[in-house]
Amino acid sequence: MSEEWTTQLGGYLAAARWFGGKGRAFEVTDVTRMALLPGERPVAIDVVTVTYDDGAEEELYQLPLALVPEADPSLDHAFVGWWEDPELGWVHAYDAVHDRVACGVLLAAFGAQDTVGRLAFHRLPGHDLDLDAPASLFSGEQSNSSVAFGEDSLLKVFRKLGRGRNPDIDIHAALTASGSTHVARLYGWIEATSTVTDEPVHLAMLQQFLRTATDGWDLACASVRDLLSEADLHADEVGGDFAGEAARLGEALAELHASLATDFEVREWGASDLADLADAMAGRVDDAVAAVPYLEGVAPAIRDILGRVRGLGRPVRAQRIHGDLHLGQTLRTVAGWKVVDFEGEPAKPLAERVLPDAPWRDVAGMLRSFDYAAHAVVADLAPRTEEDRQQLEYRAREWAERNRGTFLGAYAAAAGSSVPLDRDERLLLAAYEADKAVYEAVYEARNRPSWVGIPLAALERLAAQESESEGSA
Repeated sequence: MSEEWTTQLGGYLAAARWFGGKGRAFEVTDVTRMALLPGERPVAIDVVTVTYDDGAEEELYQLPLALVPEADPSLDHAFVGWWEDPELGWVHAYDAVHDRVACGVLLAAFGAQDTVGRLAFHRLPGHDLDLDAPASLFSGEQSNSSVAFGEDSLLKVFRKLGRGRNPDIDIHAALTASGSTHVARLYGWIEATSTVTDEPVHLAMLQQFLRTATDGWDLACASVRDLLSEADLHADEVGGDFAGEAARLGEALAELHASLATDFEVREWGASDLADLADAMAGRVDDAVAAVPYLEGVAPAIRDILGRVRGLGRPVRAQRIHGDLHLGQTLRTVAGWKVVDFEGEPAKPLAERVLPDAPWRDVAGMLRSFDYAAHAVVADLAPRTEEDRQQLEYRAREWAERNRGTFLGAYAAAAGSSVPLDRDERLLLAAYEADKAVYEAVYEARNRPSWVGIPLAALERLAAQESESEGSA
């Protein structure tokens, strides 16, 4: 492994959308060849070790490389480097997900259910792959890379790797076996074994391509725009009213949680577990106040909510959940709502992402997403006057409250909870909402300062509501 090659790899990683170490000093300290797949265009599956100058734990990233002897101008945007490969000699290396021919090599390995080098291509029965389908890379993804093969299948390539089973694969495998209608069917996956721990390392998954799907975030934002374009109508009077979809989404999530409770471990959280949960959330509040001083104004009310969570008088069910649910993780198809991307919160270690948690975390994520959709549209409109802005904000809150309420009512009814929620359920949900909004406030302050008002306003409303609720209890 030459210094020139590791420098080229580092440069490509630093510019990649899916690289999680942006803004931090790092170097590539190792490259492990998992396999070289033969074909019309050989594909090397390499795992790159990234070491950070700040002493943080090293990270592993996957780079599937199309290796060709001559430069291909059509792939200039995916050029990684020029180097002497130990097996092929001097080659031009391109990120393989951008190359249709190279993606065809990956698909062919699934078709043959090959074991190549240290990789095993696993297949589940029940679907005949279209091995001649053309490849097309999805654009815009932040943490992984997905390639569609015609209208038949979708290959999701995990970029940041962890040692251990990937929850996205495990959950899709379980729900595919149980016949859940709320996920895409799993067709197969690529697996290796860690040389460090002998644990499996999941590199990619192949699943059903939902060709009729529309992104839930896009649908919700379109509904908000419909409302804001009709100055004299309320949310329930506009042709693009989203409430029916919000209700169906709530029912789908409840059914999904029920399936996960059947297929995975369920625990009963007692007083000590709830105290640990509240302590972890309180720690995140303290960290957030240091990063966003404005949060100091609402921090006492949030801490009060968490203090009452510590005193909850009944057990809480904890189970496998999605863990990072929002409208952008949902797809509306002709067959109903589907949920995608079960990897959990990307910032958390893999071992934490597979731990049982209360289903209310997923519910809170969706409630926050409805609020975000409404106010993100307003932020993009850039109203001309303060009066216009206030009017748009008022109507956005109307949309958010209608759809949040409809979603929550449908979820609670389908999940067997009381409608409306009882005091303990409402309190726990408020804690999860506050935890999510605190995370959002820090993220926006660092990345999108003009949007930080969205989570801050939500925290102010949540603090006021819970204060009123406690006072009337």
